[in-house]
Amino acid sequence: MSVNIGLPFRLSRSVLSTIPPPIPRAYAWGEAYIPSPGRPLLDMSQGLPGSPPPDILLEALAKTSSSPLSSGYCHILGESKLRSTFAQETKTVYGHNADVTAEDIAITSGCNMAFIATVMCLADAGDEVILPVPWYFNHHMSLNLLSIKSVPLYTRSDSGFLPSPQECKRLITSKTKAIALVTPNNPTGAIYSPALIAEFAELARQNNIALIVDETYRDFVEHYPPHNLFSPQSELSHQSWSWRSNFIHLFSFSKSYAIPGHRVGLVAASPELLQHVTTTLDCLQICAPRPPQLALADPSLLSEIRVSILKNAKDLKARHEIFRNSLPSGWTIGSQGGYFAFVKHPFANMTSLEFCQRLAQELGVLVLPAQFFCDEQDEIQRRALGLSEDGWDRWIRFSVANVDDVKVLEVCERLKECQAHFG
Repeated sequence: MSVNIGLPFRLSRSVLSTIPPPIPRAYAWGEAYIPSPGRPLLDMSQGLPGSPPPDILLEALAKTSSSPLSSGYCHILGESKLRSTFAQETKTVYGHNADVTAEDIAITSGCNMAFIATVMCLADAGDEVILPVPWYFNHHMSLNLLSIKSVPLYTRSDSGFLPSPQECKRLITSKTKAIALVTPNNPTGAIYSPALIAEFAELARQNNIALIVDETYRDFVEHYPPHNLFSPQSELSHQSWSWRSNFIHLFSFSKSYAIPGHRVGLVAASPELLQHVTTTLDCLQICAPRPPQLALADPSLLSEIRVSILKNAKDLKARHEIFRNSLPSGWTIGSQGGYFAFVKHPFANMTSLEFCQRLAQELGVLVLPAQFFCDEQDEIQRRALGLSEDGWDRWIRFSVANVDDVKVLEVCERLKECQAHFG
């Protein structure tokens, strides 16, 4: 049994002012639920792949993990063969005109590492980064740890939680260093169109700031390419613009390739910026894990895995449809796509924070409340700006990817019980 004796030294103010990880908090709610064989805990909280990696990838990982060659360090920016292979893979996703080379790519220990290593190169303490709200909490947490201010760009349910470039423009100051977007969005599932992304890129160009786009869920969109910024024929009005001047692309191998535990991510950016990312990565990770890098560096393997990715995307789209059609009356979907659906519960006298805790503890369904994806003072700030909307504190994130089709139906059946249980 551990004993809390207190620490004789002062902790970092940045750490103390940063929220603790939300996922363990939600899991603690689930631990209070008493499951039975017929009523297990149903987890739609964390964004996890609902299917295992394809066998061909598991076999490649087993081979590279057992090789002595994978035990040492590699280049700070990653295995050169993987960087070259994934530059070619970018053309598969964004079109054959995509202008991305191996020199534009850095391999990181997950996409969160990609974000923090990049932001450390862009901003100092006291600078600002604009984040659409609801925001991905790890982005906000990372900025806070660096004493960089997260400037909220509020979105609304009546616009499908899509951020407004016009509203964003009003937030830009001399301290603004970047706009950071996530599409398909975490937590809302909103999918930003190529035209909307191009508008933000133009805004970044006009103001000489960076546009960071986290595209972790890019393979789960219906339209291809997800955007055209990598193409010389992009939608930007300033035709001499090169994506390398302002655009920074982040990607995670966790979702598309179903290997979140192997921690592999990616930054695509100007080689000039990657010179400085090399410095931050050397201090944060030295290099990303080698076995998955070596496994994924085979172009023929990526081509075969692409078939699995497309199947998983199709299955997930069908699962979203099941979820949408099975929700009880009174529940409202604000946006849906990628891994997530953002849904408003119907109980006006209960915030989503209280509701999600009770839902986990009493009915065995684990989901995340909107309060995990915004500042504690969010509603006060919204009112001050005239952006408040009724029921903002009742939105919930459902991770539709976490579970199979049968469990989606089981979750919706338990949601039907809420009226009698909480009403």
